[in-house]
Amino acid sequence: MLRYVFLSVFALLLLIACGGNNVNQLTKTGNCVECDLSGADLAGADLAGADLTGADLTGADLAGADLAGADLTGADLAWVDLTRADLTMANLVGVNLYGSDLTGADLTAAILAEADLHFASLPWTTLTGANLTGADLGWANLAYADLDDVIGTDFKGAFNVPPQYLKD
Repeated sequence: MLRYVFLSVFALLLLIACGGNNVNQLTKTGNCVECDLSGADLAGADLAGADLTGADLTGADLAGADLAGADLTGADLAWVDLTRADLTMANLVGVNLYGSDLTGADLTAAILAEADLHFASLPWTTLTGANLTGADLGWANLAYADLDDVIGTDFKGAFNVPPQYLKD
């Protein structure tokens, strides 16, 4: 029994040391530059316009979050749940979205230049007017995605690209 109490206290202290305070900072100020938010539960959070430059959000839950206009330049978003998230006009330059789930997300006019989208899941995602210059789409799933007016990519390496967007 004592062992379980010790492990519970240790886990709580580890959570606080590795991101708990950063979640508080983010929710209070709307900004968290280079913060460790890995594994954080931010589902449905209102983070519109937040400055998350260089933040570590690896494995975080951002499903349904409002990140419209947020600055995530250089952030690590590997294996993040971004289903139905609003990333309209977000700055995602150089982000790591490896293996992330963006099903149904809105990335209208988002800047994803130099982003790593390897193995990202983007079915039903809206990327209208998004800038994907230099983005790596290797094995990204773009089934049923809205890719109207996307800038800077030929979708090389991606699969399930709707045929009307493939270049000859």
